Amino acid sequence: MELMGTRFDITVVSSNEDLGYINIEEATAEIVRIEEMISAWNPDSETSLINKNAGIKPVKVSQELYMLIERAKQISEITDGAFDISFASMDVIWKFDGSMAKIPSPEEISASIKNVGYEKIVLNPIDRTVYLSQKDMKISFGAIGKGYAADKAKELLVSKQVLGGIINAAGDLTTWGTKATGEKWLIGIANPLSEEKIFPWLPVVESSVATSGNSEKFVIFDGVKYSHILDPRTGYPTTGINSVTIFAKSAELCDALATAVYIMGKEDGLALINQLGGTEVILVDANNKVYKSSGILLNEEP
Repeated sequence: MELMGTRFDITVVSSNEDLGYINIEEATAEIVRIEEMISAWNPDSETSLINKNAGIKPVKVSQELYMLIERAKQISEITDGAFDISFASMDVIWKFDGSMAKIPSPEEISASIKNVGYEKIVLNPIDRTVYLSQKDMKISFGAIGKGYAADKAKELLVSKQVLGGIINAAGDLTTWGTKATGEKWLIGIANPLSEEKIFPWLPVVESSVATSGNSEKFVIFDGVKYSHILDPRTGYPTTGINSVTIFAKSAELCDALATAVYIMGKEDGLALINQLGGTEVILVDANNKVYKSSGILLNEEP
């Protein structure tokens, strides 16, 4: 089904088919609720209200949205700004629809990032307000929202005693329990250069996975491939990486870190993941060479 501008597939393990469908409808309603809160396109959402009041005044928000923004800022800090929800204010100077004839000028690019910077998102925990300190700032949850929604839908289903399932948000997925047979869920990671080929299958127990890659949207100038994933610190697209797949307990963290590590690059990205507990990465560089964090053991295809 189409939710949050992407495809969500929800699978539940249930002894009763009708109950299974009811559970899927409940999970869908939860994802819709979150979309209504975090959508920058919905003029009535809390997020749009924050954006409308940029440079004007702080906005009181729900505890849920406040905590999501607080966690997003923490991820910005540990990734040195490679992940940043204020990237949304970057002018659309890079176009990945085939219409670009040349790379934007350095002046255009530096102008595009003047309103970007997670440190300009001012949080007041006492009043529970969010204030964007510059007039044209905007926040967007494009690199964390799908993962957060998957986590919340999973949390709801677990609370309803659903024993196992998978929530897949266009490749960002979270699992719990096991298949009806008792077998573990298996995840195959697509090879970014060939959709038919997959990297080895990995058993995933009570875990989440997210992938960022450049296989779908990119431009090539002077033989250099520029991904649609822009570095919020520089305004330039990321080069040198084909895909990043993150494994962690929460889909939200996977979603955010997949984008961040993609932008940080091989050395800094691997170093960060190796320092974080309970988090692993498989990274494929531009030469299709595979790197992995210290806790990953690749299995052969079943």
